Amino acid sequence: MKTNLHLVFIGKCDEAFTFYEEVFGVKRTFSMKYRDAPGAPPQAPEMADQLIHTSMPLGSIVLMGCDSPQHYAKPIGGFQISVDAADEAEVRRLFSALSEGGSVEMPVAPTFWSPLFGMCTDKFGVSWMIGLPGPQPQA
Repeated sequence: MKTNLHLVFIGKCDEAFTFYEEVFGVKRTFSMKYRDAPGAPPQAPEMADQLIHTSMPLGSIVLMGCDSPQHYAKPIGGFQISVDAADEAEVRRLFSALSEGGSVEMPVAPTFWSPLFGMCTDKFGVSWMIGLPGPQPQA
């Protein structure tokens, strides 16, 4: 079984995924607007240029997203995307980029499970945990 992650935005999906392309240095593999969907159900005119689906590889998962019509919208929350970086410089770069314009819940610092780890929420409301893998604590 493979598990992926799907994010739902309100009019910010394209902007968010353009940001993630820059931060993670990967490109989307698919992107479609509501107006271009074959057999698309009727939607409000303001949804025509919003994304019905987009996706990009992110580590071992596919990060997917869409824009939701306002009446279906729910706030993003209740989860964090965890990213294991290759080295300390990458932890700091990713954390700095993702937290810019957002908020820092836990500044980057050593922990008992990681040589360097931090938690932030980006400017689109998506929460991230960025860390450097280290020895796992013994139970």
